[in-house]
Amino acid sequence: MKKGRFEAFSDGMFAIIITIMVLDIKAPHGNTFKDLLTQLPTIFCYLQSFWFVANYWSNHHHLVHCVEKVTGSILVANLNLLFFLSLIPFVTGWVSESNFAPEPVIVYAIALLIPGFAWTILQKIIEKHNPWTEKMKIAMKRQEMKAYISIVLYAAAIPVALFNTYISEALFVVVALVWVFPDKRIEEALSGV
Repeated sequence: MKKGRFEAFSDGMFAIIITIMVLDIKAPHGNTFKDLLTQLPTIFCYLQSFWFVANYWSNHHHLVHCVEKVTGSILVANLNLLFFLSLIPFVTGWVSESNFAPEPVIVYAIALLIPGFAWTILQKIIEKHNPWTEKMKIAMKRQEMKAYISIVLYAAAIPVALFNTYISEALFVVVALVWVFPDKRIEEALSGV
């Protein structure tokens, strides 16, 4: 398979996931700002989940640029990541409808944790089938560390949600902040700078 087709399919999936999430935002039943306040949990959940999916897309874009040869195992690992990301709209809706109840927030943490593992697997498989320069390996080491930090924070958010879902939500935001900017060293390694 050509890399362009692989990338186009992935981009399409990311777009669909984000589109599905926005469809859960319903217009308020009144015509005042007070009526809009009832939608704040849904809007917050959408913004948070949009941010997560957008971070995955942005970093996936950089990761895909490291691929020269698309193999069957890369396709399967990528589909694995996309499958688990596709569950985020469902869980996002549940969290917003429950007004951040502990059980939905726990499931949300799990729904964010599993793609963290899937991302790490995809990165390792891409590296195995597309040997990297030493500069790229150093750049990707930081990505790997960010992935491990994310996994730990998502896992920590699970038991924390039993006591305080807002602390769990804060941990989710910390993870999103860690990933908001793709590592410039990847771009430098790709350009040979």
